[in-house]
Formats: sequence, structure tokens, C-alpha cells
Amino acid sequence: MSGFLPDEPSAEVRVSSNFGPRRGPLKPDMIVLHYTGMATGTGAESWLCDPASEVSSHYLVHENGHIVQMVRESDRAWHAGKSSWSGMTDINSCSIGIEVVNPGHSLGYPAFPRRQIGSVIRLCQGISGRHAIAPERVLAHSDIAPGRKVDPGEKFPWAALFAAGIGHLVAPAPIRRGPVLEVGAAGGQVEALQSMLALYGYAVEISGVFDRQTEIVVEAFQRHFRQRRVDGVADRSTVRTLQRLLASLVQ
Repeated sequence: MSGFLPDEPSAEVRVSSNFGPRRGPLKPDMIVLHYTGMATGTGAESWLCDPASEVSSHYLVHENGHIVQMVRESDRAWHAGKSSWSGMTDINSCSIGIEVVNPGHSLGYPAFPRRQIGSVIRLCQGISGRHAIAPERVLAHSDIAPGRKVDPGEKFPWAALFAAGIGHLVAPAPIRRGPVLEVGAAGGQVEALQSMLALYGYAVEISGVFDRQTEIVVEAFQRHFRQRRVDGVADRSTVRTLQRLLASLVQ
């Protein structure tokens, strides 16, 4: 493919060869946000267009707010990897991937510039309008691949997106002293926690045992929804925030 008209009018087109058709009847009903995790945005953009990388995303948003589209929204980009949400494992076929330029945790993890986030918001608004994407289907890479991925991380300003009508969020419950659930715990409270996480969409076994995988999923939840402390411990703040999140879906 030599080129295409951008789905997002403000985007520059730079075609990646790393894409294919969406599989079966699947259409985009989800947005997945990533950070690039590379030293420079130009390097990340080149990598996402390099056939040798075998990765791509539909969009990349630079620090200055410039948007690049590399794969048409109608096609399947290769951004999610091994992942799962609400039982779906072919996330690439039902999602649109946005890479937000940021070097990530291993390279200092700076704050996301306001101008960049403004472009992310406008891009998500456009995608959501074109595909009728539900707010709760705007997710982090770490949500769909907990443990394997941590991006876009606990500094990503989900609250700014939510204020603009993008994504699903509730006010995190305050962090206070009290009983916690952590690795080694077992019983009905653990089972209830796992059931709530699975109901929201996370891939976690409902076993009643707080194992390492449960800890990893709790960390992913905190990284998105309770960013002040990401430790994998299900304290009252974490559990209450999860309860509020689920309750808000049925209001």
C-alpha cells in the first residue's frame, strides 16, 4: 500500500507495512493506549514502520502533539501482542492502537506534555465518534496484558481524558489504614475481589487464592484507576475504587 487518506483529518500519513485484515466479523470497539518506551519519537515512528519489527499501531502521537497515522482504522495493526479483555484474546482485531511518545519506566518516565495529551484527547474523540466506542473500552496496554506490559503507566493522565468525555473513571477512594488482601491470603474476600476484576474485564482466575497473578492484575488496576500507590496490595482503597467503578457501569 503506497498511501491512504487519514481517518483522522489532522494526522500525517506514514504507511507501515505491518498490518493485515481484521479477523472474522470483528470491528473496532476498543481503543488501547500505549507508550513507545523508546528514547525518541522519531526512532519509535521508524520502528513501527519497519517490516523487521513486526509491530505497528494505527497512530503515534509525538510530544509536540503531532499525530501520525500508520495503519488505516479498518485494518488490523499489530500493537496488542498476547493480551486478553473480557475473554477476548484477539485484541488486535477489535481495537485501535495509539502509541503515545514517552521513553517509559526504563528511561526516566517523564510526565506527558499537555499539548501531547490534548492531541490524544482529540484523536480519541474522533475514533470514539467514528466507531461508537464505549467509555469503558478505552484501556491501557497494561490492562489487557498485566505483568507483561506496564504502559502507558501511572503518570498517564486518565483524569484529563475522562474530563473530556473519554474513558471510564471514578474518583479513587482515599488510602487509609486497614485490613488488606495480599499474596498468601485466601477465602471469600479474595474470591469476591477476583470476581469483580474479572467482571470488569481483567484476565484473572477466580480461585479464592491471592496468588502472584492476582497481585499482578491488582497492580494493573491500580496503575489505571488508583495511581497514587501501585503495589499490588488490595487495600480498602483499591477494593472500594473497584466497587465504585463497577457500580457506575449500571447507573
